[in-house]
Order: sequence, then C-alpha cells, then structure tokens
Amino acid sequence: MVDTITPAVLAETLRRGESFDLLDVRTPAEYGEAHVDGARNVPLDRLDPKAIAAERAGRPGTLYVVCKSGGRSRQACEKLLAAGLTAVASVEGGTAACETAGLRLIRGRKAMSLERQVRICAGAIVVLGVALAWFTQTPAWTLLSGFIGAGLVFAGITDTCGMGMMLAKMPWNQAPRGAACSTASRGAVVALALVSLAGEVLAAEHTKDSLDLVKQSTAAGKAILVDVREEEEWVEGHVVDAKLLPLSTLVKGIPADELTKTLAKGKIVYVHCQAGGRCKKAADILAKSGYDVRALQPGFPDLEKAGFPTAKGK
Repeated sequence: MVDTITPAVLAETLRRGESFDLLDVRTPAEYGEAHVDGARNVPLDRLDPKAIAAERAGRPGTLYVVCKSGGRSRQACEKLLAAGLTAVASVEGGTAACETAGLRLIRGRKAMSLERQVRICAGAIVVLGVALAWFTQTPAWTLLSGFIGAGLVFAGITDTCGMGMMLAKMPWNQAPRGAACSTASRGAVVALALVSLAGEVLAAEHTKDSLDLVKQSTAAGKAILVDVREEEEWVEGHVVDAKLLPLSTLVKGIPADELTKTLAKGKIVYVHCQAGGRCKKAADILAKSGYDVRALQPGFPDLEKAGFPTAKGK
C-alpha cells in the first residue's frame, strides 16, 4: 500500500523550515515547463529503484514523489517500495495541486503533457483505423481501432499506460529545460509518431515463451539473446552474454554475411529491448533474413528482476 501526502501538509513542512527530498517522475519536457522548487527530475521510465534506495540508505526523512496528477508517482512509489525503500510517499494531486497549496513553482517553456499526447495519439489511431477500413473496404482495419480501445480499457483498469510509456521516450519529451520543442514542431513529430505506432500494432507478436524457458534455452546453447537497444542504453546495463544489435543498425540494413557472423542460424533468436516495443520491429527484420526469431515482451528491467545476470559498460 502506497502512502500519500497532501500538498498542503508538504507546504506546511516547508514553511516550518524542514528539509524534504522531492522526486518528480514526469518527462523532462513536463518538468521543464513547471516544477516544484527543489524537486529533482527522474522520469518514471528511467527510474532505478535500487540506485535510489542505495543512495538514501541511512538518510532520515521521507522521499516524496510527484507527477502531474498522481498516477505515475504511485507507480514510482510501488517500484521504490519493492526495492526495499520504506519511507516513501506519493504527493496527491500532482504538481498543479502543489501550486494551489502554496508551493513555489519554477516555470520554463510550455510543454504538452504526456496525458494529452496519449489522448491525441489514441484518438488519431482510432480515426486512422476507421478511415482505412472505409476507404479500402477492408473491415480488418477496424481491429486497429479495437486494439487501441482495448488498450485504453486496460490502462484504466490497471492504471498502467503502455502508449504513455512509449511516448515518454520520444525525443520531444526528452528535451532539457529551456529547450522544449515548439507546439508546431511537436505536432509534426506526433503526426510522424502515429505512423510508427500504427506499425507497432501490426508488427510481429510477442512470444509466449516464458523467461524461465528463455533462460534454460540460452544456457543450453539452443538460443541466443539479442539486445536491440542502442549502445548508450547497453552501457548503462545489459544481460551478460547477450549480443548487442541496435534496431537503428537493423533498419539501416546489414549485409547477410556480416549478419551471419553476428548471429549464427540454426538457433532460436530471442530479441528484447527496454519495454517490448522495438524488439517486435527487430523481429520482423530478422525473420525476413530466415531466423527463428521471437520477440520478448519483458524488457531489460524485467529480465534483470527475473534473475538474468547483468553487467554495465561495454
């Protein structure tokens, strides 16, 4: 059970001169637009609960977590609690409620909230599915709209939004303070992202093979584990004995002989990324080259939690 604190109580704590540690888990762009004075930004998709727990070991006081409205901060608290950090609480109502309670906000350039981006993308993809079904006279396109609708229902029930997690990684949400994209350029990038998201829906399906089976198959030499994240992500942490083959490299194209040197045929190729999206695109590309490739829905953090040995650096 995640503890919560009202912004009014947090403001009173500050007025009494008491120090507090406040973590803002929104995207860098949202943080740059407005954040509580003294809050530090660690986006939810980059949150390393173990590192934060180790950082706060022996330190007094509670770690408070804030986002836009309370959803992401609750998820962050759950991860921190699972990592063994007990003194943690989610700030009710998010950043706007903090301002109403009298907490000082540092403002920068305006940015589009992640929740708003999800609504735009979801709505646009639903319209796209219906339009394609109408103009091509192919009813199967309505499955695209149905998939998005089912995803929204799932997000509402579980309070976990896969589309939101994907959008959080987009370039315009990674802009540093004072360098957020303009509304026009952001809109153009969102439009381009819709094509990518539509392709994501139609890409290869995730395998139903369990992580235990993956672990057994790789240990027995029957399978190869391939990480399709980028090199900078790999350096921050990767599964030992996994092969690095960035999706960007696969998209550009690799000569068949060079690819065979990296990935010998005759074995199952399990591909993974950070959250399960990019690996499906990579699986499509490798499958066209004749590999028995299977995309893993669990990302690197999940593999680490499942006991796969990991390392940092090249």
